[in-house]
Amino acid sequence: MNLENRPIGFFDSGVGGISVLKEAIKVLPREDYIYFGDSKNAPYGTRSVEEVKTLTFNAVDYLIKKNAKALVIACNTATSAAITDLREKYSDHMPVIGIEPALKPAVEYNRRGKIIIMATPMTLAEAKFNNLMENYRDRAEITPLPCPGLVELIEEGIIEGEEVNRYLQKKVEPFKETGIAAIVLGCTHYPFIKKELSIVLENKVPIIDGSMGTAKQLKRQLLEYNIISKREEAGKVEISNSLNNNEIINLSYRLLNLNE
Repeated sequence: MNLENRPIGFFDSGVGGISVLKEAIKVLPREDYIYFGDSKNAPYGTRSVEEVKTLTFNAVDYLIKKNAKALVIACNTATSAAITDLREKYSDHMPVIGIEPALKPAVEYNRRGKIIIMATPMTLAEAKFNNLMENYRDRAEITPLPCPGLVELIEEGIIEGEEVNRYLQKKVEPFKETGIAAIVLGCTHYPFIKKELSIVLENKVPIIDGSMGTAKQLKRQLLEYNIISKREEAGKVEISNSLNNNEIINLSYRLLNLNE
């Protein structure tokens, strides 16, 4: 198979990276994709850095055996823990794309109030995130908001309704009085609860994630490596998961086809 016709490998700790895959398909509809979710070991956000690195490299090995021509680490926690090592090992011969909280567009809204970054505890604790936050500290008041337990709800397919609403109310209520400038979704699972979060915020606050920015960076890298697909027909998507059961695969495809 020609290199340009090989699939793009996507990886996440579970179903969250589907939110990034959706945007990639919009930007690059003629590419084939293979997605691997590690729901068996989710959530990554409460694991140690070394554990996350090992799990991420294992997943990447799987994608490379599937002939992936590029790698997208569609997981904020795995990006924080492993992207430097992955690029060191693989970027000589293939693009390696990570994701990070979309703080820049949130700052550029230039609204009054705090910018809240919802993310997993490990993403917020990593040096990569703290360096990103330091870049904007003189331009905005930025508040990290760890959200343990939210990934688990989404992994069960609970993305709207009373349980998610209660969780989100409890998280954002303390910030409403002083004002919220924007909310940055710093985990690729979280875009799936965006609708419920908008309800909690009464549609008054911008909610931002990095999915489209990552998809555009993927396109730039494919062009730079000269491996973008040149065929005319739409590409295919293959989804696999470490849980290896129909329920999680069906949820993955349902999220991929969800109209937002």
